[in-house]
Amino acid sequence: MEQPPHTGAGPETTGTDQQEGHEGLREERPWIYVASLSDYNAGILHGSWIDADQEPEELQAEVNEMLARSPSGHAEEFAVHDFELFGDYHVDEYDSLNWISTIASGITEHGPAFAAWAARCDRDGESLERFEDAYRGDWPSIEEYAESLLDDLGCLHELDDAVPEVLRAYVDVDIAGFARDLELGGDITSVDHASGVWIFDGTL
Repeated sequence: MEQPPHTGAGPETTGTDQQEGHEGLREERPWIYVASLSDYNAGILHGSWIDADQEPEELQAEVNEMLARSPSGHAEEFAVHDFELFGDYHVDEYDSLNWISTIASGITEHGPAFAAWAARCDRDGESLERFEDAYRGDWPSIEEYAESLLDDLGCLHELDDAVPEVLRAYVDVDIAGFARDLELGGDITSVDHASGVWIFDGTL
């Protein structure tokens, strides 16, 4: 991922107090770096970091302010040249501000699992809206999810009742195989992360 523009980078850099003041805040919520394309094409790195978790109109207002400060003058077009804290979702250079706002607000509300779901949706708005219906939770592993599912369905209890006590030590459920088949069959979709896995309904 492209690093944020900084003093001394490129042929010429124009910074803002707003950009410097946002350094610490970018550690807490999704941000985008928007750059003036006319300045970029002229060899000048001019842009600013913007809190992405805002209404599209508010994002546009901050973009307009950045363009108005253009050192080359008459800047009208912009692109997203960097982003932070969007998790598994990769912000495209020309994603609309409306789309970016939706993704950022979802991440702020639901956490990084929403970013993983957004990446899976391939920029389909209807699929994105199904996050809450599809999300099955954050689990240590697919196997633990599968075991919990069997337990919730009462299958493990029924098995204990059906197998004579003398044989129970010899009967075991293939939890790993069941978990594997759940995913291969499209019933669930999993996304690995540093401490476990996010599980989603694979049919949505």
